[in-house]
Amino acid sequence: MVMDGTNSDVLTLARWYKGRALALDEILVGGVKTYSLQSGITDSAAAGTAMATGHKTSVDMIGLVPKLKNNKIQSVQPAVSILEAAKLKGLLTGIVSTSPIQHATPAAFTSHTLSRNGYDDIAEQQVYQGLDIVLGGGKVSLLPKKNDNILHTPSGVGSNMPFNRKDGENLLDEIKRSGYAFVETNSELEKVNKGKVWGSFADVDIAYELDRPSLAPNQPSLAYMTKKALNLLHNQQKGFFLFVEGSKIDWAAHKNDPVGMISEVLSFDAAVEEALHFAQQNPNTLLIAVADHGNSGLTMGNQNTNKSYSKTPINQFIDPLKKAKLTATGAASLLKKDRSNIDEVTSYYGLSPLSVQDMKRIETTDNVELELAKQMAKRANLGFTTLGHSGEDVFLYAYGPGKPTGLINNTDFPSYITKFLGISSLNHFNQTLFMDAKVYYEKKGYKVKVDLTDRHNPLFIAEKKGQKIIYPANKNYKLVNGKRNDLIGVNVYVNQQFWITEK
Repeated sequence: MVMDGTNSDVLTLARWYKGRALALDEILVGGVKTYSLQSGITDSAAAGTAMATGHKTSVDMIGLVPKLKNNKIQSVQPAVSILEAAKLKGLLTGIVSTSPIQHATPAAFTSHTLSRNGYDDIAEQQVYQGLDIVLGGGKVSLLPKKNDNILHTPSGVGSNMPFNRKDGENLLDEIKRSGYAFVETNSELEKVNKGKVWGSFADVDIAYELDRPSLAPNQPSLAYMTKKALNLLHNQQKGFFLFVEGSKIDWAAHKNDPVGMISEVLSFDAAVEEALHFAQQNPNTLLIAVADHGNSGLTMGNQNTNKSYSKTPINQFIDPLKKAKLTATGAASLLKKDRSNIDEVTSYYGLSPLSVQDMKRIETTDNVELELAKQMAKRANLGFTTLGHSGEDVFLYAYGPGKPTGLINNTDFPSYITKFLGISSLNHFNQTLFMDAKVYYEKKGYKVKVDLTDRHNPLFIAEKKGQKIIYPANKNYKLVNGKRNDLIGVNVYVNQQFWITEK
């Protein structure tokens, strides 16, 4: 379980806001180093890849490991993820996310692309991975063109996802052909009691938990998606690997919105509570929860408290935050174009009454969300150092047999999990799952080429003595003289090179 972009102070604030201990507090066991291969401050793609594969990588890369020379990237190679290894071992697999499922962290566990922005390739690989449970946002990346029936919700960082697939494919058709129950609302999800399920509950991201009841009531909470996923996977009694992300702590942090950050920490904590209850009821369960990196440099205390910090009671931090009924994103989404309802919007965010000067700032700003958040931080005596990520170590939470403890690196997670699952190492699967197609077939005497006639649908073609073998990118099959042969993994095309599975 990953809470994206979460630093320590927001956890402290969330605990005070809640008024009692977090579920996370019960299983605190250590800390995690988060730096990437080439930078002291990571992004979600590199951090997710490190946690999923055990390899440090460069920012933006998903499920790929670069070879460096003089700190410059010479080549890249796919690396098998814990989820893929679990699937190869015969376990059930699932992902749950409040962001688009194609976003960086869930993508790192399920796909392999040069860029975290390669949503088309990520979505296609996820569909053809054969996952058992998929719950989250990101419906736009499944469709060939903008669909008027897509659910629209307040969005944040990352909402610039494309509204059509460049390859023209409708992945919803493939999802349904593959035997998934496809659901788009909370009530539809409640009715699913067995089998594979694919839930797309928003065109982009699921609403912030504070906003969801009033602005997107048909969407499920992260806690409910987690509980449902656990029940569906457990009922089949095969064992499973489940990835869960509380994605939008990070999105709120990028806006310096403390209300949004607390909303999503508490949303994630409720999901952890469900997972912890499951683990306690099923002792052969390993539960790990962690942040992938920090974000925003949030602090309890700012320039206002330089001299008064020792006399500032908790309520002066928390009371202003509790006045907000919506996040900055949720409140701003209700703003009319002419801004005639500015009083209503600021009231939803808990900023009433406002001085004439503060109201003027909101009326004239180019970014209402940022200005709302800035004024809230000032009222709540909070500081922010950046709108970007931060490089601190993060807390480690774990429960169950073989759990990690102490200060570890984010690349250490696969060793704990593979040992728990009885997998010797991920390297064995790397050799099976990702072979250089050109090298493999040329050794067998085939003539090979990469066909980019349709640049959005690359093909690897090998021919010999009347036999023609075609591997389409991002699919889990090959065509032998037109006949489909299913494979155990997806075909990955990166930098004009195809990587294919041995079996």
